[in-house]
Amino acid sequence: MEQVTLRAQRRVEAGTRPSRRLRRAGMVPGVVYGRGSDTVPVAINSHDLYVALHTDAGLNALINVEVEGGDTVLAVARELQYHPVRGEITHLDFIKVSLDEAIEAEVALDFVGTPPGVTDEGGFVEMVANAVLIEALPTAIPSSITLSIDELHIGDTLKVSDLPVVDGVTYLDDPDRPLVTVLAPREEMEEAPTEAELEEAEEAAEAEEGAEEEAAEDEEEG
Repeated sequence: MEQVTLRAQRRVEAGTRPSRRLRRAGMVPGVVYGRGSDTVPVAINSHDLYVALHTDAGLNALINVEVEGGDTVLAVARELQYHPVRGEITHLDFIKVSLDEAIEAEVALDFVGTPPGVTDEGGFVEMVANAVLIEALPTAIPSSITLSIDELHIGDTLKVSDLPVVDGVTYLDDPDRPLVTVLAPREEMEEAPTEAELEEAEEAAEAEEGAEEEAAEDEEEG
């Protein structure tokens, strides 16, 4: 996996006001920590950070953080916080990693193909999840995982256990966690209840009403 480099200034002041000043100056506050080292407050140029996190690796990019006045550390970006309106990154953590130690990462799913449940049966595809949690060496984390939906019929579901084997990758999610399914046409899902269902519902309502009347009578007698 390609590595990118970011220069990081050390932050001297902490708190909300200094962080706001940094953001107005086009910087993003953050911290660097991990692997038994002390936490180092830093600030990163917002444009450089955007470029680093928009390679094919996305948020799993391997970043060489050049800390001002210190060492260059290999890290991944985690715990990103965003502005609620503008969507800009307002804070993040850089967690130190080693190329020979596995880490956890969330990887996007890429569903490919058109299922017969859609083309022949009139159903529609519902994406239940768009990413999965994996464990792998930093250099073995895939940019995405492809899953074919070409053979799905109405009512079929693909789960984590159906994901392809990827060298060096361990899936951490529950194997029974659903990822994608094909549902029946909406008009069929919302069709009117049958006569038997209506009778059953009416009997249940009458029984409930009778129970309420008996309870009321008992209360009056008491």
